[in-house]
Amino acid sequence: MNILRNISVYLILLLPFSVLGQAKTVQGIVFDKGTKQRIGKVFIKNDQTKDNIYNNARGEFEIRLREGDAIIATKEGYFPDTIVYSEEKVLMFHMERSSIYIPEVQVVARKSPEEILKQRREEFNKAYRLADPGSIFSVGPTGAGLSISTIYNFFSREGKNAKRLTRIIQQEYENNVIDSKFTRELVQKTTGLKGEHLENFMSNYRPNYYFILAASPYELTEYIKSKYEIFKLNPNLRFLPKLPEIELEVNN
Repeated sequence: MNILRNISVYLILLLPFSVLGQAKTVQGIVFDKGTKQRIGKVFIKNDQTKDNIYNNARGEFEIRLREGDAIIATKEGYFPDTIVYSEEKVLMFHMERSSIYIPEVQVVARKSPEEILKQRREEFNKAYRLADPGSIFSVGPTGAGLSISTIYNFFSREGKNAKRLTRIIQQEYENNVIDSKFTRELVQKTTGLKGEHLENFMSNYRPNYYFILAASPYELTEYIKSKYEIFKLNPNLRFLPKLPEIELEVNN
């Protein structure tokens, strides 16, 4: 009898620890710290269990956690953010940008990619001048020689940042060209997809810039139809985003 009583007391004492150690599914949302907007395609990882997932286009995710687990959020263009779970009902990440941020163009009517590019060139005129300083040679009263200002702009940190900014603007232009032709309206009309399935399809099968330039409207529609046949085999599949290109700067 005493043995049974001792076992019962032992089990009762262990119960709170077993409850504390249980994992539970916790929901979360990821925000841009500066704009307060939700951001998607963020890689969420439980550093203890190594479980991981990408959040959806609305910035939402679910992951299994125990109290004390460290959860890390990472995304290209942002500093990593870490939260230690302590029984919150909803996890809130506020990620800070690590790259150059170009403010959105506020328009009433939709502008063409060419108009947006022209506006960017006007807004960042100095960056374009630094990124393309001209000929390295100059001609003066004593004859031809090296242009000191050109060499300075080419090797200076400001010149390098200017080149980086112009590449970002060019990438924005190419994305705008793709978006102007590979539209939600066209994909929805061709496939009948809606909601999250539509978002998954457009993310997984987004064509590249050079295909969009060369393709006729008929060829683009046929491309969407052919990719839709593949998509139907696994509509919930999400491709991993491309790894970011890392630029190494060597200081002499």
